[in-house]
Amino acid sequence: MLRNLFNFGTQDLINLLYFLPIFLITITVHECAHGYIAYKMGDPTARNMGRLTLNPLKHMDPIGFVMLMLLGFGWAKPVIINPRNFKNPKKGMALSALAGPVSNILMAIFGALALGLINYFYFGFAKQASNFVEMARWFFQYFMTLNVYFAVFNFIPVPPLDGSRIVSYFLPGKLAYYYNYIERYGFLVLIVLLYTGILSVPLQFFSGLIVDGITNVLNLLPFLLLR
Repeated sequence: MLRNLFNFGTQDLINLLYFLPIFLITITVHECAHGYIAYKMGDPTARNMGRLTLNPLKHMDPIGFVMLMLLGFGWAKPVIINPRNFKNPKKGMALSALAGPVSNILMAIFGALALGLINYFYFGFAKQASNFVEMARWFFQYFMTLNVYFAVFNFIPVPPLDGSRIVSYFLPGKLAYYYNYIERYGFLVLIVLLYTGILSVPLQFFSGLIVDGITNVLNLLPFLLLR
């Protein structure tokens, strides 16, 4: 991101112009999905707080956004969920947590479909494309890969990331309690894991695996050109 404001070149600006709208769409749908599934399962907290909306300003955390721009690591404003409103609190928390990454995978599939259709119509027939078409291709390629990366990152089983809520569902009561206790230190744990590079290889591996899987499946459709 903007890690060095004094060495910010033209290509960095272009990448930022792609990244910002994708980031806002990604976090908005992700957080809204959490709240929506929680609402459908009996918890109206997100709805009452005005979080069941696709307005990105409702989901953006100013400090998290600045940190993302400066350090490459940030966060959205988390949707508040009250497990007491669920008939089965552990199941409700797990499913509402799962909704976020699943929404990102679905958006990645949408991005891949859009990219495939653009390739098919503009390269299958016209054999060439305008600058606008090239920009659209890059946008949806970026849209697909960033959503997959965001989904994989949120599946990391470190509280308070979504993956921890899913893991907690399968743990017995006492063990789940101690596991969730880590949440107060979760931010520091993630900082260490990210900046030591421990997460780089698994994040890239699983992200690449999912992107390849989406691409290979959609390439079976005769009207798409993804490669």
